[in-house]
Amino acid sequence: MVLLSRRHFIVGLGAVAAASVVPVKTFASGLEPPLYPPVDLSYFNNPITAAPGMIRFGYAAITWNGNDAQAIKEISELGFSGIQLRSNILKDYGERPKALRELLDQNHLEMVALSSGGVSIAPGSENDEIAKHVRNAKFVHDVGGRYLQVTDSARPKGRKPEAADFKELGRVLTEIGKRAVDLGVPVGYHNHMGSLGEAPDEVDRIMEAADPRYVKLELDIAHYQQGGGDPARAIRQYHDRLLFLHIKDVENLTTSDERGRAYRWVELGRGRVNLPAVFAALKDVKFRGWAVIELDSVPDKSRTPKECAQISKKYVEEKLGMKI
Repeated sequence: MVLLSRRHFIVGLGAVAAASVVPVKTFASGLEPPLYPPVDLSYFNNPITAAPGMIRFGYAAITWNGNDAQAIKEISELGFSGIQLRSNILKDYGERPKALRELLDQNHLEMVALSSGGVSIAPGSENDEIAKHVRNAKFVHDVGGRYLQVTDSARPKGRKPEAADFKELGRVLTEIGKRAVDLGVPVGYHNHMGSLGEAPDEVDRIMEAADPRYVKLELDIAHYQQGGGDPARAIRQYHDRLLFLHIKDVENLTTSDERGRAYRWVELGRGRVNLPAVFAALKDVKFRGWAVIELDSVPDKSRTPKECAQISKKYVEEKLGMKI
């Protein structure tokens, strides 16, 4: 299908570029610029969401709280064809990506994305930040995955974000994205509560500051909703820059939780995100790509992660009329 051919193109792009790319290890000691353009990058100016639309559903392993072997097994058992893993997986597989690739193949799963963590813009952190995320991008490549997800830890404490914050984050994200592209791994910025990209206008400023050739948007619809936005509107606004999506729901709490939050993430259909409107927007823009269902933790401790995933799967299939 087209999705596979695009993947093959990206992987091929990384292979062609490899001979002219500065080794990953050099980024920790100095930002020696890669030899750009190593290949024709005009592909990255083209919309990702070409017609006709097609959505593939994956599921995120975060709900299993680090028990990735069980997550892989149970996500596969539920019939999902893709999984998103976190960078903690490198503790077990960082030096043996082939073993993880074989495990995923055995369970008929593709690694849609790796959550690479937050990008810091603290003074003096740039080289290490770029090196860290580029290493993670190389791991994605070696496992045969698709995307690198990055968020940020750049929201200032004790003051409001300033123009310089957005500009600097956009610049560092671009540097990460450039090097990840050389490895054949597109980078998606993940909007997130508590990050610099919490509110819709903040997401806009980050997207404006980052080079669209190297930094796409990985839209989390529930974080966007909680940040005061309309995720269906964001899909239409960023239709030509959407890399993939996090699909989850959020509900209000009558009292704040132990972290001081008056909301919590819940299974699909149990919160206040207008999910039919979200998928109508995806259809309107002819989105073709991955929608990763995510639940940060089990909201009801009487349920297991797999049971939570079953609830969301049932909503997608029975309420939205879509096939997992």
